[in-house]
Amino acid sequence: MSNKSLKKELGLLDVFSIASGAMISSGLFILPGLAYVQAGPGMILAYLLAGLLAATGMLSQSELISAMPKAGGTYFFVTRSMGPAVGTIDGMITWFSVSLKSAFALIGMAAFTRLIIDIDIHVIAIVFCAVFLIINIIGAKEAGRFQIVIVFLLIGLLIFYVIDGLIYIDVQNFTPFAPNGAGSIFSTAGLVFVSYGGLLKIASISEETKNPTRNLPLGMLLAFFVVGILYALVVFVTTGVLGDKLGTTIENASITPITDGAAVFMGEWGVIALTIAAILAFVSTANAGVLAASRYPLALSRDKLIPSFFGKLSRRSKTPYVSILFTGLFITLSFMLKLDVLIKAASTVIIFTFIFSCLAVIILRESRVQNYQPKFKSPLYPWVQIVGIIGFLLLVFEMGLEAILTSLGLGFIGFLTYWFYGKKKTESEYALLHLIERITNKQFLTGGLESELKDIIRERDDIVKDRFDHLVEKRNVLDIKHKVSKEELFELIAKNVSEKLNITNNSIYELLTAREAESSTALTPFLAIPHIIIEGEKIFEMLVIRSKKGIELSDEHKDIKAIFVLLGTKDERNFHLRVISAIAQIVRDPDFEKKWIAAKNPENLRDVILLGKRVRM
Repeated sequence: MSNKSLKKELGLLDVFSIASGAMISSGLFILPGLAYVQAGPGMILAYLLAGLLAATGMLSQSELISAMPKAGGTYFFVTRSMGPAVGTIDGMITWFSVSLKSAFALIGMAAFTRLIIDIDIHVIAIVFCAVFLIINIIGAKEAGRFQIVIVFLLIGLLIFYVIDGLIYIDVQNFTPFAPNGAGSIFSTAGLVFVSYGGLLKIASISEETKNPTRNLPLGMLLAFFVVGILYALVVFVTTGVLGDKLGTTIENASITPITDGAAVFMGEWGVIALTIAAILAFVSTANAGVLAASRYPLALSRDKLIPSFFGKLSRRSKTPYVSILFTGLFITLSFMLKLDVLIKAASTVIIFTFIFSCLAVIILRESRVQNYQPKFKSPLYPWVQIVGIIGFLLLVFEMGLEAILTSLGLGFIGFLTYWFYGKKKTESEYALLHLIERITNKQFLTGGLESELKDIIRERDDIVKDRFDHLVEKRNVLDIKHKVSKEELFELIAKNVSEKLNITNNSIYELLTAREAESSTALTPFLAIPHIIIEGEKIFEMLVIRSKKGIELSDEHKDIKAIFVLLGTKDERNFHLRVISAIAQIVRDPDFEKKWIAAKNPENLRDVILLGKRVRM
């Protein structure tokens, strides 16, 4: 493994636990009181509305992750879709927002811990932060295992809370349902949207996940549904049990709503159990936050948008220890912010990040970048993304001027970072340029993005190059612009391979003609594989040809679009058969013909072959 690569140590259970643990904390153990003040019992709908909007971002991110499982998550997607300037802004603000959410979790954890130990809240938060930094520097696997234990204990305690509390609900506590009007429900959805911010954290650890195309989307979906159901049930029970005891003004809003609910129907032992649950929730969120946030500086440094020392990895654990330490420093400094500013700033930035995710999917799809090949595709495209973008923008406006200005300030820091540092260090292609190229019908790109995406697919799918891959990479690929007859085809083949084989053009032409006379080498109306045996030892050549206008190989096959020409000596017969088998597997893809015709140039044609699904030799 390269010194710059992160270890793939996280499985489906780790992904589920990191996402779930990152969501279950402030969303349940602090925010219900503040949300009740704004919307009354209608906050239940606010949680559901926030969840529906989060689903649009989650589906977009699931698609992007399955295509590009790289450290840095949304930053990586945004950079490859909208360019390094927007990517730097997104990477910086996401790093800040995930760190702010972790700071929020640490403050919450310290507040509950103070109920047991009377120590200054900021001292407790700093101590816990240091513990999580150490755990994450030791390794992602260790952080993941720690997360699994915490999350399952937490989910068990919350399920017990819901079951035990259902019979104590007073239906009168649900009236009036929306005392401050329907608009308050929507604005409250913006407040509690931070509860779903944990979904962002999965994208940033995608490079460290085993079988990422399955485990990442599935883990996110499972976490979203499990936590979403828990949110609805726990908030429903708490509202039904406490009613106005949750608070009528910001000043008297409960900051321990679940613990207060447990006190009503579970007694002293219930208060202790739910206090422990709250601490576990904040522990899981803070741990997941440190793990996820630290991957953003790593990704930015890889692209030379911030100094390279942020990308330094521990020799033993392969963790980005410098990035982790800087994340810990930023979290510690965040403790000085007011709680409500902390919540709103984190929520607003998270909303912007979801907007970027939806935009990235639209741009990557519409640009028709060939090597953008997600294993999971967002359903109902593009309506899911359009609804998400509109809904998120409405939420941002409901968050208030202070939250918007804070977010813009963080974004401005990202822009300054790019302008004064990253702009001088990097040049890269991105999907938006491909979209412009497609709209203007002018070619001005070199294929850098396609090449990078090809390497990502190889890493993602654990593709190990074999002899066939090397053959495709090193041999000619011809793209003919006009209609071609059989005779013209054979002359073209002879001209391109005669020098390499040290055989005259005429000899190759005659061998091809004789072979075609025996039986047609056309396997389908689209594909032909002319193949001949030549004199000598240990010689094998291949020539790939496309003609969009068609190749007339015979009276029956007048419109062949793909030609794979194979020329080899007798001692290469086994490899010859394996090459034919490899081609057969590649062209069996239902989308092969579509991809072949859509390929913009010979390099794209080469990628269609290299990334085709087949068993490696």
